Amino acid sequence: MKMKTIPSLAWVACLALAASAVQADTGKLLLTGGVNTIAGSAGGGLTPWAVIGTNATEGEVGFSGYATRAATQDYSLNGHGVAVGLYDRVELSLARQDFDASPAIALNGIAPFGVTPGQHIKMDVVGIKVKVLGDAVLDADTWVPQVAVGIEHKRTRPGSIGSVLDFLGTKRSGTDVYVSATKLLLDKSLLLNGTLRYTNANQNGLLGFGSAAPGKNSRSLQPEFSVAYLINKNLAVGAEYRFKPNNLQALGAAAGLGTALREDDWKDIFIAWAPSKNLSFTLAYVDLGRIVPGITNDRRQTGYYLSAQVAF
Repeated sequence: MKMKTIPSLAWVACLALAASAVQADTGKLLLTGGVNTIAGSAGGGLTPWAVIGTNATEGEVGFSGYATRAATQDYSLNGHGVAVGLYDRVELSLARQDFDASPAIALNGIAPFGVTPGQHIKMDVVGIKVKVLGDAVLDADTWVPQVAVGIEHKRTRPGSIGSVLDFLGTKRSGTDVYVSATKLLLDKSLLLNGTLRYTNANQNGLLGFGSAAPGKNSRSLQPEFSVAYLINKNLAVGAEYRFKPNNLQALGAAAGLGTALREDDWKDIFIAWAPSKNLSFTLAYVDLGRIVPGITNDRRQTGYYLSAQVAF
């Protein structure tokens, strides 16, 4: 499997050494800035939080970089990205994903799509997040959450699977808009987050955006939830649940494919460990439901998610 753009964990280790030399004198508590999501913004693994990533506090500029891998029964996803935090107010992020879509070759048995063996789908995500209300740490003793609004612009490069996306009537690029509210209850060592996403992305955008009729082409509001318990200052456990729009199922049913294009909600249970304020690791059990179940014998896609991040 060739993935020239995917960095190894050694790359992350090099960033960690650089970070230790220029670390910010930060007042942020460990893990309260979240980790990089699969789309690059700060949060959990699957969903963004209202926090601004990196270790930078008000008046500082910070940086973070990460590498991640997720694998299930039939698919795998490698990713890496960077984020810049500006004055604990604005976050800019860039992520690149490489999705192993090898099972898609089975689609050639339905129609002459010309999907090549071992085909990967690649996607770039550019994000911006702006804090508009509250402070997760400073307002921990009040009812006020930290609130942020964000935009994720995604562009998919499907390779030979492009013919399938054309058949489905999906676009190659799209933009998600979301608002997140994060509440840190320090006395209970608990972090709660709710995100509302306005999207028409299929499988987060890897299968394009929208659908031909009678599928759903317009955007819809999809909620996402996270909870994290801080066992101590270096260790947290938590869970996430992300609702998905399921745009393509009606199109598949009309084509006589039943639920072959169904999209299920995503969920995970994670543990995050920060041995220092510049380095963190996240390990999660993920359940991504069925991903194009017509070519995977209706199997649920469960597996692991592993991420390493440096920040300063």
